[in-house]
Amino acid sequence: MNAGGVTIAYRTEGDPGSPPVVLLHGGGSRGSVTWEAFLPALAGVGLRAVAMDLRGHGGSARTGDYPLTGYRDDVLAAMDALGLEKAAFVGHSLGGYTAALVAQAQPDRVTRLVLEDPPAPSSTARSQTLPAWRLALPGLMMLAQRGDFDHRALKEAIRRLREPDQAWWDRVPRIAAPTLIIGGGPRSHISAERLGTLARTLPDGRLITIPAGHRIHSTRPAEFERAVIPFLTAPR
Repeated sequence: MNAGGVTIAYRTEGDPGSPPVVLLHGGGSRGSVTWEAFLPALAGVGLRAVAMDLRGHGGSARTGDYPLTGYRDDVLAAMDALGLEKAAFVGHSLGGYTAALVAQAQPDRVTRLVLEDPPAPSSTARSQTLPAWRLALPGLMMLAQRGDFDHRALKEAIRRLREPDQAWWDRVPRIAAPTLIIGGGPRSHISAERLGTLARTLPDGRLITIPAGHRIHSTRPAEFERAVIPFLTAPR
């Protein structure tokens, strides 16, 4: 689909009339790979799953320019193109960061928010908890031979995510949706302390830990589903 001039590939599953859940993958992956097992699980509980490929990934356009806000703008434009006035969001890693940007920019369009091991930036000093190639290598090793993503997109995202960003933290209280943060525990490179700070800064945030490392959805899929699906389907 054309989303604000950028081609965004997506896969959807479930009744088109059901409440939508936008799924955003991490750097170096794609929606249909990250969420392959989770898409039918959402459809099975009466939700419409929409898994998007971020720009530079999968079937989406290689733009040559990869600001973090570009991912946000693509997602919002894709929601417009699909006629999604509001949606719940589930985002892993870079996808979680992007989902948070969407909820900061247009909080009325996000009904619920699940952030799986998101790389919350430092507020005051260069991050020492997000070593660049430790984050990059899993995606590079899985996909480098398949050409499923633009390596410039991943490198640029890592560089930008390691920069301190007080403005991002200043916008966190704008997020109105109930938010579930899932940390990967000590096996993950994401700072548990920073995730705790994020949960406390959110107006309606909670943090749980599934000690599976960074890719909780794929290494502990049953536990991930048990945490996420009741949260998405709970009455508000």
